[in-house]
Amino acid sequence: MRIFVTGASGWIGSAVGRSLGLEPVSIDPADAVAHFGFIGGFFGADVVASSTATRAAYDWHPTGPTLVGDIENEAYAQ
Repeated sequence: MRIFVTGASGWIGSAVGRSLGLEPVSIDPADAVAHFGFIGGFFGADVVASSTATRAAYDWHPTGPTLVGDIENEAYAQ
């Protein structure tokens, strides 16, 4: 079984696929709507996020693993 990954890098989707024993397949974000239908517009969106404001507001300095690291180490698998 394959899963389809969109996004700038596909890091999170690829990590999820590997943790489930699935083969991640990259889809160009421009093709997401054709493949997934209307919801593909959301999957193919280039959404940039940053923790800068949160770090400043709460004096937060994360020291733990990254989300991808957690997924690859099966922190969410049960």
